[in-house]
Amino acid sequence: MKLTSSGFQDGEKIPQPYVMPGAGGKNISLPLSWSGAPPGTKSFALSVVDPHPVARNWVHWLVINLPPEAASLAEGASLKKMPPGAMELKNSFGDLGYGGPQPPRGTGDHPYVVTLYALNVAQLDLPVNASLTAFQKALEEKVLAQASITGYYGR
Repeated sequence: MKLTSSGFQDGEKIPQPYVMPGAGGKNISLPLSWSGAPPGTKSFALSVVDPHPVARNWVHWLVINLPPEAASLAEGASLKKMPPGAMELKNSFGDLGYGGPQPPRGTGDHPYVVTLYALNVAQLDLPVNASLTAFQKALEEKVLAQASITGYYGR
């Protein structure tokens, strides 16, 4: 399975429009597209997490129940143009949907790991305020394939 973004290349810097207003951005959710999902994929789940030691797995975006026919998320789709049935969970900022990068000043470049999971179930039953741990536990034994890209941002 392959995951790409028209907003940045894997391993490159995340452009300003996708970061939080507090870091000088517009908090526009990342454009993503994917291909090569395995046969038997019944839904997708998505996570955007900052594993930097300062951030300690800060959640920027969790999405569950993306339909199996979905192959992309448009730029700015969060809370506006999500595929039917998709459910966005709260991020570590405490907001629903996408929350862009806003690393503390002087902590270097943070990695933002975007991971798409192809699942063998049509939906995950999680509350909107589910933690990253609960999200990860819900994925156990349901992942047929996964693909990741990483963007970096620092200030």
